[in-house]
Amino acid sequence: MRKAVFFDRDGVLNVDKGYLGHWNEFTWIPGAKEALAYLTAKGYTIIVVTNQSGVARGYYTEDDVQDLHRHMCAEAKAAGGSITAVYYCPYLEGAPLQQYNKKSDWRKPAPGMVLQAVKEYDIDRAQSFMIGDMPRDVECGHNAGMDGYRFKGGRLDDFVKQILLERNSRERV
Repeated sequence: MRKAVFFDRDGVLNVDKGYLGHWNEFTWIPGAKEALAYLTAKGYTIIVVTNQSGVARGYYTEDDVQDLHRHMCAEAKAAGGSITAVYYCPYLEGAPLQQYNKKSDWRKPAPGMVLQAVKEYDIDRAQSFMIGDMPRDVECGHNAGMDGYRFKGGRLDDFVKQILLERNSRERV
């Protein structure tokens, strides 16, 4: 089984600009590419799980989101990181676009995206964790049966290294 780190996208990997759906608006969080490279070198599978209600609101399309994710994964790879998969939830109850107006177990804090990745990539939840910038992200990790950590800013690589230090010292006890 694999160990994995699940990342929320907006506010963790990139600067949260509100309903980001186009690559030309994407700005990496300081230390994000370094964090991805560090975790890749440590043997972690990296999965991104992101709510994208901007699709349901008509701000951008699923094709826009997928294009942004292709560029994000390519830049991460060029920096030494490997994002194995990106899952996104375009659904929102009460959405203006009817085809996206529904309740979904993929919308965080529900664990659907994480559980799908666990199944598809044979992930060991005990060795894995979630990083997000919102309480719903941490709750999503907990709902999926793993630890969740809230990133409140700063350098993401420093935050990730601190988590791994804490997890390693806890395992030794």
